[in-house]
Amino acid sequence: MGACVLILGDSGSGKSTSLRNFEPDEVGILNVLGKPLPFRKQLGKIDHAGYGAIHQALQRNTMRAYVIDDAGYLMSLENFRRSKESGYQKFTEMAYNFEQLIDTAMHTDNDTVVYILMHYDRDGEGRGKPKTIGKMIDEKFNIEGACPIVIQSTIIDGKHVFVTRGDGFNAAKAPMDMLPDVMDNDLKEVDSLIRDYWGLAPLKDKAPAKKGEKDAED
Repeated sequence: MGACVLILGDSGSGKSTSLRNFEPDEVGILNVLGKPLPFRKQLGKIDHAGYGAIHQALQRNTMRAYVIDDAGYLMSLENFRRSKESGYQKFTEMAYNFEQLIDTAMHTDNDTVVYILMHYDRDGEGRGKPKTIGKMIDEKFNIEGACPIVIQSTIIDGKHVFVTRGDGFNAAKAPMDMLPDVMDNDLKEVDSLIRDYWGLAPLKDKAPAKKGEKDAED
């Protein structure tokens, strides 16, 4: 079973920028809005990825790391497409569609980590949560509860950082001693620490040594 990691942050907090240190063959980016990445390196991505494309990519599971950026827009775009529909049924179906996405992510293989990037929202008491559409997905299916790791992407003293420790108001959490409480917003480093902690295979297997190289080692 794969692992889901939720990355929450306001616009401009460094969520997409955190992908900058991945190499093109290390991560599959499922880009919901099709926005250009905010750095020069060219990474492979599927632009305007909807539920169908995301499910297909995760079910093929040809890579060990995937990023859904920004997953919250899956709900927003569906809500706009269905704006003329009345009644509560459409919100039930939107919640179901997103729950099925999480389920597919969790049913990737044991060495796969799926990073779900979403905008940050706050409830009436100021506690952080993913920004969603409608109350059903918040009340009936707790997104952050389904993810063993929740990271807050934010800016502290002018620096873009990841916060991994909860304070009662942010939604951050991580297994004990897996990640620093505050770290650089480097998602590849997060991925490396997760793999080391849980004993997962690396992003890529090492290429077998060529005959000349192997003879030299012997």
